[in-house]
Amino acid sequence: MASKTAGSKPPNNLTPRQDGIPKVNKVTSDDIAASLRAGFSDFLARPFMSGFFGLFYAVFGLLFVWALVWLGKIWMIIPAVVAFPLVAPFAAAGLYEMSRRLQAGESFGWSEILTVVADQRNREMGWMAFVTLFIFWVWIYQVRLLLAIILQDASFSDFKGFLNVVFYTPEGWTFLAIGICLGAILSAALFSVTVVAMPMLLDRETNFVSAMITSVRVVMENPVVMLTWAAIISVTMLLSLVPVFLGLIVTLPVLGHATWHLYQRAVSPVEG
Repeated sequence: MASKTAGSKPPNNLTPRQDGIPKVNKVTSDDIAASLRAGFSDFLARPFMSGFFGLFYAVFGLLFVWALVWLGKIWMIIPAVVAFPLVAPFAAAGLYEMSRRLQAGESFGWSEILTVVADQRNREMGWMAFVTLFIFWVWIYQVRLLLAIILQDASFSDFKGFLNVVFYTPEGWTFLAIGICLGAILSAALFSVTVVAMPMLLDRETNFVSAMITSVRVVMENPVVMLTWAAIISVTMLLSLVPVFLGLIVTLPVLGHATWHLYQRAVSPVEG
């Protein structure tokens, strides 16, 4: 069924036209449920293509953790895994485009979707990637700072030793408490500026600042509902990491498709 709110195919121009400030809507828990159902339906419509993006993300995560072990950066594994879901919205660009085309009733193959994903480097989403990675870097840096201040005398040569220090010492508990609070603040900030900004940049001709402002407006207009959505994403993604990241093959695509549908419910379509 074609969607009346689906956007047009993004052009490849380097300087998109800026549209007016869009209207944000009230959303409810029913919208979240409907978006999840639509996301699962999109996944079932093209399971192999959707799963490809989840597999790519999972393999990248495994290689990232392996690189940390190989480099001897054991302390980075937990904060990196915790922050890993934060960069998922940028990885879901192909999923947004798939949902857009499915709603519009457009036929598509691998070349059409991958071309749109590649074209994002010439559009405003590249700036959103910079914002995402910057906050990710701030998160890793503040964890390193807390380690130096709180666990300065601790020594951990392997991952098991790191876990013992963090979970079974008073200093480790202090480190966890402060780290969780700071991480929650950074996560809330990143979620607020990206939750609808990513699909909006793929769907419309606007700049990344306007997209971030719209995203924040959606969160401020619907704080409880969007906090619930953030919790669903965080818990689902973290649980998906447990079976060697393999759960992401399904959960990332479903959540990515669902995010597209929630964005369309939260932000009114362009008039005219």
